[in-house]
Amino acid sequence: MSPRAGQAGHPARTLAFVESPVQLLNVLEWAHLHGLHDTGPSGPAVPSGSGRAGSGAPLGPGGGDPGVPGGPGGPGPAEAAVPTPALPAQPGPAHAGAAHGGHDGVGPGPGHAGPVPAVPAQGRRLPAGAVAGGAELTVVVLSPTDPMTRGQLRRMADLARDEGYRVRWEEARGGTTAPFHTIGGLAGSLRRADRIVMGDPFSRYVQLLLTITRARDLVVVDDGTATMEFVAQLARGERLVRWHRKGGRPGARDLLFAPVSSSARRRLTPSDRRRVEVFSSMPVTDVPDGVTVTANDFAFTRARFGPPRITQSADLVGTSLVETGVVDGDRYVEAVRNLAKAHGATRYFAHRRESAEKLHRLAAETGLEIVRPDLPLELIARRGPIGRTILSFPSTVVHTLPLALAGTGVRVAVCDIDPTWLTDGASPRAQGFLSGVTGTARDVHRLAAVSPA
Repeated sequence: MSPRAGQAGHPARTLAFVESPVQLLNVLEWAHLHGLHDTGPSGPAVPSGSGRAGSGAPLGPGGGDPGVPGGPGGPGPAEAAVPTPALPAQPGPAHAGAAHGGHDGVGPGPGHAGPVPAVPAQGRRLPAGAVAGGAELTVVVLSPTDPMTRGQLRRMADLARDEGYRVRWEEARGGTTAPFHTIGGLAGSLRRADRIVMGDPFSRYVQLLLTITRARDLVVVDDGTATMEFVAQLARGERLVRWHRKGGRPGARDLLFAPVSSSARRRLTPSDRRRVEVFSSMPVTDVPDGVTVTANDFAFTRARFGPPRITQSADLVGTSLVETGVVDGDRYVEAVRNLAKAHGATRYFAHRRESAEKLHRLAAETGLEIVRPDLPLELIARRGPIGRTILSFPSTVVHTLPLALAGTGVRVAVCDIDPTWLTDGASPRAQGFLSGVTGTARDVHRLAAVSPA
């Protein structure tokens, strides 16, 4: 798909909607590949008063929202600091910048000189291949309420600004009237846009916004393993439902929203009037007719960060399968303990949606150092230091880390989810989907068991 898909006489106007740091990273990867850049001055990536990643300025609880009023979208009880024992922010090389407060408002843990800014300070630049008069790109952050996700999104927003893109931060869930203000404020831009880029086609927010736009080009960038399910559902003409909810009866809200979801699915189906691209590092199969699939090889990440310093130990990557109701919590803790013991893991990189209670339990029962990254793990690993072996359960990183760490010698190993770990409420498709995530991963080592040797 050409980055210049606008009307004759003006550059293509592109709006990208993201709700997670991984989605924003993949928008940057897509823009880097297509040579997009911002042709005008960048607006503020975060509300006035927020600390900028790389500046060394301290951030408030939950990633720092000093410029955001209280309420569901701002600081308050939902963004309180994690209770002791402290969970340290990701450590970085000593030269990366001045230390500042932890990501969630707590100090550094034992053995740390203190966390450093997640994104190294850098001058604004244009992505490789960008030329004067190129396509415009505005990234719209539909901010969630989860404090860890907000913190990572703020740092990714700063990285996007440093790359020369406009970033518009929307407190899209900041109260009852927030959706009306957000949609009303974006309506004009949506109607003028030539291209819409989205990180989560399952998002009700994104589906609602799709009913407004007249854009002829729609792009879906990776939102992890969900991309595989999106393409499969689109090919089968099914309603768009996240894999871990598949099989349950639609609730009242699902039924109420069904017309919007159906409209979004039709708009995401290619036609003579609409082009659809999927930008993915996932093994996408059964591609619908007319959909263009573009490979994401993390060229932007490899160009901007690293190579990392490699340690001799192993690192373990966490998952939020317990939080989504797929895996039993006790079985998960036991599996992590056995996996760490069998392979000599010393650090556990927490998923941004893992609960503080579970992480404190893991720290107490496994002895692992719990690390809550300030950025997507692909960037954290590329910056280093990172273990020579990275252990993971089935998740997006078994597909993305081998690409981001290509040529470094780091080995990625994946442990399957035993069927006995699943909860009674897990989707009937959970085991098959998770096995597919592992089975289709390239350049990874599959672990036969998690029990100590």
